[in-house]
Amino acid sequence: MSKEKKQTRISEIGEFGLIDRLTQHIQLKNKSTLKGVGDDAAVFDYGDKCVVFSTDLLTEGVHFNLMYVPLKHLGYKSVIVNLSDIFAMNARPKQITVSLAISSKFSVEAVEELYSGIHLACENYGVDLVGGDTTGSLTGLTISISALGEARQEALVYRNGAKPGDLLCVSGDLGGAYMGLQLLERENEVFKVNPNEQPKLEGYDYILGRQLKPEARGDVVNVFEKLKIKPTSMIDISDGLSSEILHLCKNSKVGCNLFEEKMPMDLQTKKMAEELNINPLVAALNGGEDYELLFTISPDDAEKLKNDPDFTVIGEITEEAEGANLMTTGGSKIELQAQGWEHGKME
Repeated sequence: MSKEKKQTRISEIGEFGLIDRLTQHIQLKNKSTLKGVGDDAAVFDYGDKCVVFSTDLLTEGVHFNLMYVPLKHLGYKSVIVNLSDIFAMNARPKQITVSLAISSKFSVEAVEELYSGIHLACENYGVDLVGGDTTGSLTGLTISISALGEARQEALVYRNGAKPGDLLCVSGDLGGAYMGLQLLERENEVFKVNPNEQPKLEGYDYILGRQLKPEARGDVVNVFEKLKIKPTSMIDISDGLSSEILHLCKNSKVGCNLFEEKMPMDLQTKKMAEELNINPLVAALNGGEDYELLFTISPDDAEKLKNDPDFTVIGEITEEAEGANLMTTGGSKIELQAQGWEHGKME
């Protein structure tokens, strides 16, 4: 009688454990492949400049809820999440492809509305839409977008270059997208109970925009070029600050001290967190979808950024043995934990 092979639920190892399992045996065979899995984008060497490639998948019911996400906003955001990966390599996006799986509940006009957002993002960022695919779906909508960019090889920034003594920095502010999502979820629940009641969204335009119509930080790449700064490592904040810091630490084989009092948060983020009885620090650490850039720089470059209010030094890189830790305002030292996508949460 044969023994049944043990089946491991994805939830037991989590998103990042699954990625590690699926990619551990990959071996690159082509000299033109400079970087494969394990960063924000893959990198290919095709001459004077390198080609940078990224792809993302957005699924209805997992990544977005069409009860409160307008199709035009969804189209725009689906492009932005890919462009952000290209900028996180210190590269510039040039082309995208769009593939859709569409169920019969969507009209031609609905798909055109989705594409109006895609076209607007392409226009705003100077990107060409060069192809894709469409197919049917039994339920809902799935969007897959791939982005191609370019950069000189010497300008590229990976996740693995941070060194002890480097400063950990972030652009913009954190937690706004997560609190915008919590606000939309709250009002959606109210709507289910009383469809005639108007949603209470006044005074929260900023965090709603952070969730529904985020922007990719190509301007940060321009600042780096202007100030002659090359980060030692970089990643975009899609899964949450804690997860992204741990990615940088793992790839660079370093530790990190993150300082709670340095966390940049908008007043609307804090106000919404207070209203919903959520610690705003949780939104900043674990919320995700901010699409800001998290990067490390040499202390020698700190002077160049110190007067720019759009950048905040939030921590310092340490030796790997020290681990990745949050230094609280109360003087405690807490180990950072990843909070990425968990399979099974939607079941």
